[in-house]
Amino acid sequence: MSLIRRIDLRGADPASVDYRASVPRAEFDVEAATHVVRPIIEAVRARGLDAVRELTLEHDGVDVPDPRVPAAALADALAALDPAVRAGLEESIRRLRATSEADVEADSVVEVAPGAVITHKSVPVDRAGLYVPGGLAPLVSTLVMNVVPAQVAGVRSLCVAAPPTRETGLPDATILAGCALLGIDEVYAVGGAQAIAMLAHGAGPCRRVDLVTGPGNLYVIAAKRLLRGVVGIDSEAGPSEIAVLADDSAEAAFVAADLLTECEHGGTSASLLVTDSVGLADEVEAELDKQVAVTRHSERVAAALGGVQSAIVLVDDLDQGLEVVNAYASEHTEIHTRDARAVAARVRNAGAVFIGPWSPVALGDYCAGSNHVLPTAGCACHSSGLGVHSFMRRVHHVEYTREALAEVAHHVVTLAEAEDLPGHGAGVSSRFVDSSER
Repeated sequence: MSLIRRIDLRGADPASVDYRASVPRAEFDVEAATHVVRPIIEAVRARGLDAVRELTLEHDGVDVPDPRVPAAALADALAALDPAVRAGLEESIRRLRATSEADVEADSVVEVAPGAVITHKSVPVDRAGLYVPGGLAPLVSTLVMNVVPAQVAGVRSLCVAAPPTRETGLPDATILAGCALLGIDEVYAVGGAQAIAMLAHGAGPCRRVDLVTGPGNLYVIAAKRLLRGVVGIDSEAGPSEIAVLADDSAEAAFVAADLLTECEHGGTSASLLVTDSVGLADEVEAELDKQVAVTRHSERVAAALGGVQSAIVLVDDLDQGLEVVNAYASEHTEIHTRDARAVAARVRNAGAVFIGPWSPVALGDYCAGSNHVLPTAGCACHSSGLGVHSFMRRVHHVEYTREALAEVAHHVVTLAEAEDLPGHGAGVSSRFVDSSER
């Protein structure tokens, strides 16, 4: 029996088939989780640090009287960090910082008329809270992906929240070391929905933030949804997912390895192969059987591959395949075809696109220089991944001379009267009335 099901879309009428609905995702009911999370948020809002401590004991099984991680613990973690891991983190940071710096938008000035100047200014948020999940794995790479663009954006105040471990009452040692390496000294041993509530409302030593970023489990996402408006959020990132578009030139072992990669995140992760080659589909199935059997986390990988959210999708040709992957709008999209760069140029909807056999999704998770905090659940059709822009606001500075305002004043008055808002018109016209006549 195959680990992964097949969906045959060959011969489908593109005018009548909904490709996005043809490839379902895992059940992930954020709305249902909000009923669990709402009282957590209210408790933290009303009782602050006491509620955070109680919730951490209840959900993480560890009592943390003071969630602020001592500076000594950060320094000790960095000193004890495996040199090879440190070297990998330093290279990941270097590459991501380079691409983040290229994303910084310079202020632009537009003179819409003589003496009428609009300046587009990019302004960073004042304070951001960065969430780093624990769960199945301590994602120090996610720490890097959050911190580096925030630093490049110029955010003045950054703090990190990550779940405590039962052994130490502190976040994972590698995450602490990463914080020290990145120069982050405000770190809290708090996870889950209570961490998002603490960041949004403030509690104990943690001042409220303007923006919360970073992925998490269902309850973290539900908390971000409920607190949107109280605090800015980056996205509601759900289960990890990959779509691979491949033809018969693809290396089956590579494709299978990349499908397996995303499944390591858990049983709700989605892996999708879209191909016009039955032969390749057969080869990939055989490779998955071999590779899953020897991978360390075979149980969770097999659960994800066997879930309703994962499939091998057969299509007539690459044109139809592109329609499928664009409709699916995957977090990660890989292109394993002839002339892969030209095919990739036709991908409209994806969090990130990996081109050719030597650009695996795992590279993007760590050292590509791209960011791996990306839109999921089809949101790549309207949203972007985390980046410098996530921590910035665009503000217009408007500066007119008297002459420039006089030139357009009658238009303002006319439009204000058309909307029955005469006070708006008076806000302009009164400036041209002699002071003795006011």
